[in-house]
Amino acid sequence: MSNDKQSLGSVKRFGTRYGKTVKQRLANIEEKARQTYKCPYCRYKKVERQASGIWHCNKCDRTFTGKAYTVHEDITEDDEDATDEADEDET
Repeated sequence: MSNDKQSLGSVKRFGTRYGKTVKQRLANIEEKARQTYKCPYCRYKKVERQASGIWHCNKCDRTFTGKAYTVHEDITEDDEDATDEADEDET
């Protein structure tokens, strides 16, 4: 047997159907959706997904919308530098 099934995680349920690439993409999406994220209001890492695009913070008890599988876009270091420079220009 191949050891590839170990890396697929939750999509092992599909067995040999659908192909490796499709199952890897689905595994990545499901992993992101099941993570807990930082709340934009209270900054605690207690936000969980309720439905597609609906998120709930268990700390401050707020429900809000976001992206389908994550609360927000991943910010790269380049984006952070650009926003820091823009903030300095405003002051």
